[in-house]
Formats: sequence, structure tokens, C-alpha cells
Amino acid sequence: MMRDLFIGLGTVVVSVFILLAIFSPTEQPEITTMTDKQIIQPPQSFTSNTVTINVPAVDNQGNGVVAKLKVQAISGEGRVLTNIDNLLFWVDTQYSIKVAEMVAENITGADLSNVDLIYTIETDATVIEGGSAGAGLTVATIAVLQNKTVPSDVMITGTINPDGGIGPVGAIFAKAKAAKDVGVKIFLVPEGQGSQVNYAPEKKCEKVGPVTFCTTEYKPQKLDISKDVGIEVKEVSTINDALKYFIGSS
Repeated sequence: MMRDLFIGLGTVVVSVFILLAIFSPTEQPEITTMTDKQIIQPPQSFTSNTVTINVPAVDNQGNGVVAKLKVQAISGEGRVLTNIDNLLFWVDTQYSIKVAEMVAENITGADLSNVDLIYTIETDATVIEGGSAGAGLTVATIAVLQNKTVPSDVMITGTINPDGGIGPVGAIFAKAKAAKDVGVKIFLVPEGQGSQVNYAPEKKCEKVGPVTFCTTEYKPQKLDISKDVGIEVKEVSTINDALKYFIGSS
């Protein structure tokens, strides 16, 4: 009889647990809300802007020419794009474009993660082979990011360094003449290149008996670019120095 009693009590207890499991409210999952700081805001749209700048160069015969560079900033993905033929044949200019973008970003403080920069060379690309357009590319990139324009009567030649310094280039005299021919009033050159030294040959002959001996000696001739070309020349050592002539104090 005692065994029957225990069995009966056990059955009752089991039944109670089953009923509680069936009719008890189910546990609701915890609902969390996302704070304002956690919400990822879409990037703000960037207003498209374009700046065109002229830079001096030399052709294959050493004659000064003027190349037109255009920099366009559009809403994008932080890319640096080029619109030019035969770009792969001259790596120096590709490097100058990349350094120009980096220096411009540092100087302006702009976030270029949602901006595409498009560089176009509207002339024969071969005339600006090398890094001599670097300073001009940097000035144009800064101007486009600041929504500024650059004057057509100011021109610059020089390489660009990652720290914003402007490095030396060649053929200053020929470039200055090309700049003057298109109406440029102020020609910016790297520091120390406001004058140019040319070596002119000087032939001397001396007759010794029936034989004439001739020698050629090259003597330096210093040319003052500003005086000899007839254009105002200013030396600049950094891109900030150059900006004062293009878009005011930086």
C-alpha cells in the first residue's frame, strides 16, 4: 500500500511540472536599441569641381611648350584616376600625381575617402615626361579641393616632394620663354634656379710651325632668367610658398 502511495504522489508531482511548463509565459528575447552613435551615417555628397592649370615643358627638340593640366574632383571612392594616352610609358608623372594628391590632402585636411580625383593632360603627353609638373599638379589639386580657381598669368615648374618641398628641374630658360609667350606675368621656379648657367664653347688655335693646334674651352655664362627673358621670376622652396601666388596665403 505504501508503494502505491509513493507512485501516486510521484504521478501528481510530474503532472504539476508538465502543467507549469505548458501554461507558463515564454521568455521574451531582450530587445536592444541602437544609439545615435552606433548608426552609420551615409557619406555626404561631394560637389564636383574642376581646375585647369598651365605648366611649362620642353619638347623633344628642347623647345619650351605649355601643357594644360586639368584636375577634377567628384564624389567617389577615394580613387586617383587619369585620363591620358600612353600613361604607362612614363612612371615619373604617375608618381608625381600620387605625391600631389598626398600633399594636397595633408595641406587642406580634406578627407578624400569619398572623393575621386581625375587628372587629365590636354596636350601631347610626352612633353611633360618626368616630374617637372609635380608642383603644378599639387597646386591644382589643392585648388580643386578648396573650390578655388588659379590665375592664368602665374605659372610654376618644379618637382614635388612628399613633405611639400619643391625640387629642381631642367630647361628653366626655355620654359620661361614659353611662359612669356602665352602671357604669363609671374614665373615660379625652384629655389636657386632663378638664374641659369650655360657653358659656351670658346675655340683657341695656335700655330706651331706648319701645324695649327686648336682647343675648345667651355666657359660658364650666367643668365638672369628674369632679365634675359623679360618675365618676373620668383623662387619658391615649398608648395605653401607657391600657393601665395596662386590662391593666396595658405
